[in-house]
Amino acid sequence: MAPVRFLVIAGSLLLCAAGVPSSWGEPPSTAPQDLKSLSLEQLGNVKVTTVSKEPEEVWQTPAAIYVLTQDDIRRSGATTLPDLLRMVPGVEVAEMQSNQWAVGIRGFGSQFSRGVLLLIDGRSAYTELFEGVYWDVQDFPLYDIDRIEVIRGPGGTIWGANAVNGVINIITKNSSKTQGVLASALSGRVDRFNGTLRAGWRHGDHLTYNLFAHGLVREPELDPHSDGYDHWDLSHGGFRADWTPALNNQVTVQGDLYMGHSGQQVGVGYYHPLMQASVDGTQAVSGGDVLLHWNHQFENRSDFRFQAYFDRTNRQGPQFGETRDTIDFDFIHHIAARRQDLIWGAGARLSPSYFIMTQPTVDFLPHQQTDYIYSLFGQDTIHLIPSTLSLELGTKLEYNNFSRFEYQPDVRLLWNPAAHATLWAGIQRAVRTPGRLDQDLKLTGVGSSNPPLLVRIEGDPFFQSEVLIGEEAGYRQLLTDKLFVDVAAFHNRYEKLEGYGNPSVAAITTPVPALLITVPYANAIDGNTDGVEIAPDWKPTSWWDLKGNYSYLHLKTQPRPAYAGAVDNSYAATYNGSSPHRESALQSYFGLARNLELDLDVRYVSRLPAQSVRDYTTADAHVSWEPHKHWRIFVAGRNLLQPAHQEFTGNNGNPVGIRREVFGGVTWMPSK
Repeated sequence: MAPVRFLVIAGSLLLCAAGVPSSWGEPPSTAPQDLKSLSLEQLGNVKVTTVSKEPEEVWQTPAAIYVLTQDDIRRSGATTLPDLLRMVPGVEVAEMQSNQWAVGIRGFGSQFSRGVLLLIDGRSAYTELFEGVYWDVQDFPLYDIDRIEVIRGPGGTIWGANAVNGVINIITKNSSKTQGVLASALSGRVDRFNGTLRAGWRHGDHLTYNLFAHGLVREPELDPHSDGYDHWDLSHGGFRADWTPALNNQVTVQGDLYMGHSGQQVGVGYYHPLMQASVDGTQAVSGGDVLLHWNHQFENRSDFRFQAYFDRTNRQGPQFGETRDTIDFDFIHHIAARRQDLIWGAGARLSPSYFIMTQPTVDFLPHQQTDYIYSLFGQDTIHLIPSTLSLELGTKLEYNNFSRFEYQPDVRLLWNPAAHATLWAGIQRAVRTPGRLDQDLKLTGVGSSNPPLLVRIEGDPFFQSEVLIGEEAGYRQLLTDKLFVDVAAFHNRYEKLEGYGNPSVAAITTPVPALLITVPYANAIDGNTDGVEIAPDWKPTSWWDLKGNYSYLHLKTQPRPAYAGAVDNSYAATYNGSSPHRESALQSYFGLARNLELDLDVRYVSRLPAQSVRDYTTADAHVSWEPHKHWRIFVAGRNLLQPAHQEFTGNNGNPVGIRREVFGGVTWMPSK
């Protein structure tokens, strides 16, 4: 059905294109230079926005930031967002099944990536129900992504709660850079179909816009029981318009709609007869969003930004359903002075939701709830020695319905001993606020039918925020015009992580006569992480770029004294054994003659004892040829070193094998 929906969307797009009295054209001459054509020195001068919500050069950024450019994205051969993130040091990505990934930054990788904040053009993809990200609906035409900025480390002072271990900000292209028609399609062994159609126009000198359609069909990975339940299809369409109504003003309006199906296998408890069973099913997913962004630039380098968006998420599956709306407002004012840059802002978010219980063994109470968060933040960058030494002080104040008042202060120091060298250090407090999973869940499983025994995992309405005190430092330098190196080290202290409280036992008569063991969630775990990340980039010739990264992580958690026992020792061991201690990768980009590119990527990931996953090495390859200015033909292979390998154990306990795959495709491009 996904290709049918894709064709309907694509056809509608072309009909719209035919009826719009606008002119085709190239991006204006004032458009930024494409990142792929920049030297290493120029890449360091690229302005990023994720660290402070204000554009600043990488050399002036006191944080561990890594930028994936459009060229990195295209040449990776990846077809999903999580696969793209494998290229970033300190980011751990493990495919659980065809439509689910465990993603973490500096440890604590999990299916919903708790503690990692995902943003799309500043719009949060966080869901309060499972306190994280639904990765199966984070679908983008990869050609429309301008860059991906990844902060490794806490970003709570700017972005608020749940930006604990890192922030991933996907920044799409201005519509002035997407003029003309682009069409692309690929097919292969796992990715059976992945296609994009985009058309962009210009109306006068001040307005550009585009429409796009994107669809995918993905086969199941290798289930040990040959069940093949994890199929995935998704159709996605949207638009973007960029308007410059007057000098120093820019307005962006963009929107998306999507629908699809994510196959899954879940454990379901039944009362009549009393039994626990694995059930194959499908979650029907749909939703959309509309975002408005207005930026006004003053003459003295000061500016203000206003952003508002509406987002709807709908999921209906064999265990439960939920419909959630989110309305968000964000205001930022930047005041530039001779020796200071002051940024302050305020925000509000309302998120009404409705939970639908389809199985009596899974419930969230109450079924209807409006979650909210109100925030105020301020940050002052003091230039102690202009262009050489600066001190950054800031804090975020928030009030939410789960944990009430929260504060997240930050202190950072940045030193530029030379034009292309940066030393920085920082300390910050960040929090992961509870959500509905921590406080409202009632998950009941059948432990035994004879004698009758039920086991219930239950949320704690008094569950508190998890707290991180993070200390980090880094160094980046352009050693020569062909060699760049970036190093970061960190020590994080975690308090009140999620674990289990003390169990209770009771005899019940409803819904069936049985013995009920209740295990509540609790702030039962403390821990520490220490690590280092190294990311060199070497361009020995104009046609060869060699990138590498290495990450070391030591993660140690233990139960808090009041909760020490077998249950929470096991929970702590799961934390300790679910993140790789070592990861490394090497990417080699060759630009050969006659518009031919050859790209190789080799990755090593150490074992995950809590997931029964061995260490593994795998490789990807990507070959691209442009026989004509409008055409690109490509072939890619992923996970090439084994027929299949395991990366993470799914919530159903199945060690799904991630298959080797090869796919090919073709792209029609606008003139460069």
